Amino acid sequence: MRSTGRPRRLAPLLALLLHALLLAACSSRAPAPEPAAPRGDIDSAPQALKEHQVAAIPDAVPRHEVRTRAGNANPYTVLGKTYHLLPDSRGYREVGVASWYGMKFHGRPTANGERYDVFGMTAAHRTLPIPSYVRVTNLANGRSVVVRVNDRGPFHDNRIIDLSWVAARKLGFADRGTARVEVVAVHADDPGTPVLQYAQPAAPASPAPQQQAAATPASAAPAEAAASPDDAPGTRRSWYLQVGAYRDYTVAQRVHLELDADLPGQVSIDSARDDGFHRVRVGPLGDDSSLQRVRAVLATRQISSPMLVRD
Repeated sequence: MRSTGRPRRLAPLLALLLHALLLAACSSRAPAPEPAAPRGDIDSAPQALKEHQVAAIPDAVPRHEVRTRAGNANPYTVLGKTYHLLPDSRGYREVGVASWYGMKFHGRPTANGERYDVFGMTAAHRTLPIPSYVRVTNLANGRSVVVRVNDRGPFHDNRIIDLSWVAARKLGFADRGTARVEVVAVHADDPGTPVLQYAQPAAPASPAPQQQAAATPASAAPAEAAASPDDAPGTRRSWYLQVGAYRDYTVAQRVHLELDADLPGQVSIDSARDDGFHRVRVGPLGDDSSLQRVRAVLATRQISSPMLVRD
């Protein structure tokens, strides 16, 4: 019997129909997932400091400050939740979980416009006025630090304060990320609380020592007694090479940390005088060879003219 050829004519139509069904099935699949956030978007700790470097960073010292407009919007809303600021920090005490924030935010503006510094003794809080000072105690080991609140956060329901990385390191929980703490407000007029009179403006993130030296105009720098030919290293007097004198203690502190990496245990800050300056110096220097060695190290930091002073 002769074939009609009808099945052959249907084959191309069936193929087209099958192709259309496959395309429809593909288009109905869920979209491909978004790529993971780059690693640079994940918060991290700075390059580790040695224990003596961390210990050299002093706590914040409570002082009388005017409440800033920046950072004190009341109420304010974040992630759909509204927060109301406390009218005053006096009497504030809370126990809860502390966390820390690091290099992801280093150098970025805080809530009041200052620059966040992972090496500064600062903190973020949801409802305390800015600025405020609080003593934070790690309930696991009894360590305490005093920090200055200049930022808002943390916006996690199970956390009460977000500390700078170095504050968390001093409290002993930087490696774990969180710790159970007690937070108590402290004030400049509390009994036994020292009061410093220096200004604490926002500073550039981790400037080099030679940049920091420019922060204090030469006209404003105190006069120093330079060495005389008759008094030289090797005598019974204590001699130091003074790198700079700064009105802002945080700048002096940063210079100290920078230099201590090359001269461990030899860099100090002299704030004992009543002129409001904080002097960064290296010493004591026992002989001419130690003097020349320190000068050579400072020269590598582009500090070519440190002043030789006596204690």
